[in-house]
Amino acid sequence: MIGLFYGTRPEYIKLLPLLEALDDRGINYLLYQVTQHTDLIDNCAFDKTIKIGSMEGNRLNNIIMSIMPYRFENLDYVLVQGDTTTAAAVAISAFHQRIPVMHLEAGMRTYDKENPYPEEVNRRIISSIATIHYCPTVVEKAFLIREGFFRDDILVTGNTIIDNLRGMESFRTNKVLVTLHRRENHERMGDWFYAIESLAKENPEYKFIFPMHPNPKVQKYRNMLRAVQVCDPLVYDDMKEIIASCAAIITDSGGIQEEASYFKKPCFVCRLTTERPSQGSYLCSTPQKLRSTFSLDKVVRIETPFGDGNAGEKIAEDIYGRI
Repeated sequence: MIGLFYGTRPEYIKLLPLLEALDDRGINYLLYQVTQHTDLIDNCAFDKTIKIGSMEGNRLNNIIMSIMPYRFENLDYVLVQGDTTTAAAVAISAFHQRIPVMHLEAGMRTYDKENPYPEEVNRRIISSIATIHYCPTVVEKAFLIREGFFRDDILVTGNTIIDNLRGMESFRTNKVLVTLHRRENHERMGDWFYAIESLAKENPEYKFIFPMHPNPKVQKYRNMLRAVQVCDPLVYDDMKEIIASCAAIITDSGGIQEEASYFKKPCFVCRLTTERPSQGSYLCSTPQKLRSTFSLDKVVRIETPFGDGNAGEKIAEDIYGRI
């Protein structure tokens, strides 16, 4: 029996192709929902749930403290996705319970512990524990080999996010998609919002759409945006349609960078560094850099580096050979 764990909506979305492939092969699994996110995972499926307590103090510590006492019963493997604090805590707990860990989306690195924070450290922790590493590209495999991990434990599969997009067509409308939520941007979120509002005013023929994350540290700046159309988070099918049809994207999301590369959309990345470099991603380390770099005339021609849309099948086939 395999236990698959997620604590955020992006993790769940990236697990969906794998869950379908496991079902097709009749592989037994339990899907565990950890409530690192709350509102955003209300409609996500699960077999078991681990509630994050509302303890005083550091939220990241609360996540870890809520997961560690939980007993993973009758599991032969644990699979975690990505680099969230949920994934790191589950991996540590599985290690303490002597359950082998599989890591989906393994090997991503910036080699900067502060960017992204805390994800860069989380994924290094998971790598040190994992028995098998499913990497999106050969780049991540090379990182892991350089760090001393065995080649035979590393499989390049592509990223499962691309599986979700297979068959969708890319086209262009006058929409510009905006998303911002990352922890390292919280302190200067007002500056980012000012830059985005300025870009919307400078390009009135385009419709800037911002499905805003519910985090209070993002929401408190909502009233700064007048020329930008702010809305609540969208269901994933609607989000995919906007990514497929927009003219450009402004984001600090790793997953959206990957989706943008599939649809060949210019993607202006509001971060100091990114572990998902691709043609068409423009790193904007400051709000000022975003304003000077942003253009609606950029064209992306190169295919996505994140796989062929069959990652879930490849991973399920590997798991089938291990059980």
